[in-house]
Amino acid sequence: MFTKTKHYLEKVRNIGIIAHIDAGKTTSTERMLFYSGKTYKLGEVDEGTATMDWMVQEQERGITITAACTTFNWNDFTLNLIDTPGHVDFTVEVERALKVLDGAVVIFCGVGGVEPQSETVWRQADKYAVPRIAFVNKLDRTGSNFFEAVKQIHDKLGANAAAIQIPVGQENDFKGIIDLIDHKLFLYKDDLGKEIEVAKIPQELQEEAAKYHAILVERLAEADDHIMDKFLHSQEISAEEIKKGVRSATLKNKFIPVLCGASLKNKGVQLLLNAICEYLPSPLDVQPVKGIKPGTQEFEEIVADDKAPLCALCFKVAVDPYVGKLNYFRVYSGKLSSGSYVYNATRREKERVTKLLRMHANRQEIIKEAQTGDIVAAVGLKETKTGDTLCTEHDPILLEAIHFPEPVIQEAIEPKTKQDQEKLSLALHRLTDEDPSFRVRYNQETGQTVIAGMGQLHLDVIIDRIMREFNIEALVGSPQVAYRETITKKLVSTGKFVQQTGGRGQYGHVVLQMQPQETPGSGITFDNKIKGGAIPLEFISSVKKGVMDSARSGCLAGYPVTDVHVVLVDGSYHEVDSSELAFKMAAAIAFNDGLKKGEPVLLEPIMDMEIVVPEEFMGMVIGDLSSRRAKITSLATRANVRTIRTFVPIAEVFNYATALRSLTQGRASYTMEPSFYQEVPSHIAEKIITGFSPSGTGKKFNTEV
Repeated sequence: MFTKTKHYLEKVRNIGIIAHIDAGKTTSTERMLFYSGKTYKLGEVDEGTATMDWMVQEQERGITITAACTTFNWNDFTLNLIDTPGHVDFTVEVERALKVLDGAVVIFCGVGGVEPQSETVWRQADKYAVPRIAFVNKLDRTGSNFFEAVKQIHDKLGANAAAIQIPVGQENDFKGIIDLIDHKLFLYKDDLGKEIEVAKIPQELQEEAAKYHAILVERLAEADDHIMDKFLHSQEISAEEIKKGVRSATLKNKFIPVLCGASLKNKGVQLLLNAICEYLPSPLDVQPVKGIKPGTQEFEEIVADDKAPLCALCFKVAVDPYVGKLNYFRVYSGKLSSGSYVYNATRREKERVTKLLRMHANRQEIIKEAQTGDIVAAVGLKETKTGDTLCTEHDPILLEAIHFPEPVIQEAIEPKTKQDQEKLSLALHRLTDEDPSFRVRYNQETGQTVIAGMGQLHLDVIIDRIMREFNIEALVGSPQVAYRETITKKLVSTGKFVQQTGGRGQYGHVVLQMQPQETPGSGITFDNKIKGGAIPLEFISSVKKGVMDSARSGCLAGYPVTDVHVVLVDGSYHEVDSSELAFKMAAAIAFNDGLKKGEPVLLEPIMDMEIVVPEEFMGMVIGDLSSRRAKITSLATRANVRTIRTFVPIAEVFNYATALRSLTQGRASYTMEPSFYQEVPSHIAEKIITGFSPSGTGKKFNTEV
């Protein structure tokens, strides 16, 4: 017999909507809210009336910028849903949403199929082992092909995917859906998609339905032993057995059920909601989250139960103009009441929750208590930031923090008037609290404030928010590439810091072995291999700090150093004069000297770009890409257009949208995302180093906001 908690949790679905840009995430979410009765009017992205796109910048651009949460009921299930952005510049929103979700709906465009950002969000879902179902949208569009999209999901993403529904009609004639499990036909009779006729599959469609039903059973058999046994023995498999097999295999990430529809034309969304409830996991179905006990450093599983000690993860911070800072968090176990105290295990601070809110995009509903499985927001937490663990002081637990990508583009910013200096500092501080992929640093030598983000659009939105929300006029420098520096050979470097000023002096001596990382993207790593107490243990952390601080600025052009493995192999100390400061300085001297001897090179971010272009313009686009140091990796045909996949340095594609429009009469489009860092060609590196200013951004401001 289920306890009340267990029974409640079985009916909870914490899900995210993830996809490539413009696949129809927000449009699908709007329909879910409408059919569930949460809203009474259909919001449209293109008209700027979508409930989930509440920011002014989202409404003006017609894109999702920030992940928005909502809660609604479907049948007797409670769905906590997060609608995420599709644009790569805001991929951090997808990352932190997937960290706290139990399942995901991946939406694919019926025309575009598996697009570049589809692959990115798929990899992110793989990283967090999130079970998912696929929804092929926009089947009313010219050039849509449901079966090609399913094939691409299976082939390109390497997923064991099969259709559990197939469309009736295509493009303008798309009028219904066949359920391959229950063998039913759903025909849509009105524009709002509320009048649905359920009938038997007509004779002329039975052969096609039987064909794809057989494929479904065959793919499912690969993931489910019971289905495999019946399949091999040619035994009849009931609809209930198939549903049970689909759910079981989906929860184990061994199978992806694929559904179909056209959200804008209000077709297929109710069936998608049914599938979410039927096949995606409840908080009880996923692997228990593991945390570390701060005292013992031992792992402990978090039990999803209201009666267990509180454990929650803050995954998002937002600033509301009326109530102040909102901390969004997922409750993994226990309960939390408004007015109570929580312990931030990450920062070792006790904080008071003054108010609890259930969010519906930017609208708030005050609640008294948050239970296990809930995704809610808290008001009153002053020190808590994204990735922090909330628990009880007498039973602390520390969950794994969220890892965020490094920025690839930066600009210099300064207020137009001196009076706005303090306001700008406050605005930037608030925005870095909200967005961990947005970074700010101040350069002491030039007096410049440098902002860095995931792309030009990311920084454009940030600057727009500074102007509108904080009423600050600012001057912004030209976009600059976030270069990195590294070494290319193994070496040993010695650093000695000796200072005698009468009385107690300073003495630190370290020997570092430095070498390039075997795996690019590993950053700076530090190992201690001191033997025989050549350096006392209490000074090792100072050596590491000296290395990490020095890595912030390289020897070629002052860019951060990356992909270097540092090993402390030897050194010496003085019983009286040695100190933490002396060893920190010695490590910095050794590291900087090693950089110079290690044949340093500049690295630049390379973007993975896909361009969709009509056939007649392809030659011109390829010629233009060649002049931009692009390396074309594949050419393909999609419907009536060609696709070009290429790796290109970000420095070569600033404002590429304008160039592409002029080359193709505005008929081509592109998407790109950061892929890896690569050595800058020597002739270009020389120009960068020669024109280097200590800020790494140049001193010229040429854009007025």
